[in-house]
Amino acid sequence: MSETPQEYTKRILGYLNGKEPLTILAATPARLAELTRGRPASEFGRQPAPGRWCVSEILAHLADVEMVIGYRVRMILSKPGTAIQAFDQDEWAKLSRYVSVPAAQSLERQRVQRESTVTLLKALLPEQWEHYGMHAERGKETVSRVVEMAAGHDINHLRQIEKILTV
Repeated sequence: MSETPQEYTKRILGYLNGKEPLTILAATPARLAELTRGRPASEFGRQPAPGRWCVSEILAHLADVEMVIGYRVRMILSKPGTAIQAFDQDEWAKLSRYVSVPAAQSLERQRVQRESTVTLLKALLPEQWEHYGMHAERGKETVSRVVEMAAGHDINHLRQIEKILTV
């Protein structure tokens, strides 16, 4: 089942349910570490269903997405109105061989990059939150919307990981 960009946005933003996006972004690395701590690597490679990502793939995806989020925010801030390129997450998963990336490596990449992103976001002036770029699929996105989408994306994948690891 494929979603339109509008359906995806609605679903992802729906995960926020009144929660503060920056708080979610700051807490996600610790939550990921907590969910994966002490578990055997064999659990991370277990596919929950045909065609669905395993924990290792989700963690590698989150690390790559954090790189993208940091880049998008910096581009928007340095050149408001800039084009924001979309990417094919499944193609990235194949190219980067997400399934074979060690969980610890993905967790560390995501943590370090997220720390940098959160530090930048906490230093923004109020007007900078309204700077925007033009997303290739979703149209105008402010820094504020990018952060909301990132937080909803975190919640989505945290829930997936929790479900996989409790089966």
